[in-house]
Parts: sequence; C-alpha cells; structure tokens
Amino acid sequence: MKKTIFIFSFLIYTTSIFAQTTVINQKFDEMLQLLLSNSVPQITVEELEHKDGVCLLDAREWEEYEVSHIEGAQYIGYDNLNKKILEDIPKEQTIVLYCSIGYRSEKVGEKLQKMGYTNVYNLYGSIFEWVNQGNPVVNENGTTTNIHTYNKRWSKWLENGTAVY
Repeated sequence: MKKTIFIFSFLIYTTSIFAQTTVINQKFDEMLQLLLSNSVPQITVEELEHKDGVCLLDAREWEEYEVSHIEGAQYIGYDNLNKKILEDIPKEQTIVLYCSIGYRSEKVGEKLQKMGYTNVYNLYGSIFEWVNQGNPVVNENGTTTNIHTYNKRWSKWLENGTAVY
C-alpha cells in the first residue's frame, strides 16, 4: 500500500512540474527540456500574466530589444550586463528574465543569484512563447508583430509574429 501511495504521489508531483513548464508546441517544449539546466526557477507565460509587482528584464542584445520586447521590460543584456539597472532593484524584488527561448536569460539569472538576488525567475520559452501564446510585444513605435529570432535556425520556434534576424 505504501508503495502505491508513493508512486501515485510521485506521478502527481512530476505531472505538476511538467504542467508548469509545458508550452504550446510540444517539439519546442522537448527542445527546451534538453537545453535548459533548470538552475533558475521557471515561470510560465500564464503565471507571469497573473503576477503583479514583477521586474521584467530582457536578457537579449540591444538590437534584439529594439526590434521588440515585452511591454514594461527593461534591457539588461547578455554579453555585457547593464548593471546600472540593478542599482535600483532590491535584492528581494521578484525578477523575471527572458531572452529568445530561455537559455541566455537562465545564464543571466545565475549571475543575479550569485549577486544575491533571491527571487529570480526565467520565463519558460521566453519571448517566443510569450508571442506564440498571443501576447503583444512593443518597440519604440508601439505594438509590433516583429520578433528578433536571434538567427534563422531559431526562427522555426516562432509560430506567431514576423521573424527578424
């Protein structure tokens, strides 16, 4: 009986983990499961949509950010972190990072954790999943359908919007 309860509990637990991290496109989800190390806690698009008081940081390069970004996101970058932005963010502030698919934002999240930030999350599927689920992005002129996909190879994961690379 104890073994049955353990197996049942394990199945519920693992199902809830995967339910929290799945995306619309199953192949995209499978690729993300292999690519990401899960070193930074993940937050889904749905969870982000319902979470208030979040500091949203874009961990792509400036050229990508200029094409489009999630409204309200601040540019932090990847290769050269914009540490000036961090000066005004308390260490306990909830921070959600994103990039194109989540790899670079996970790496930036690791850096922020080492700097003492305690509530850092990686947006699972990042801006691609945000747009794939029908959410808007903006640039300096307002709402846009353009999404910088980093390169042609990654653009296959963008299902909505216009790929720019």
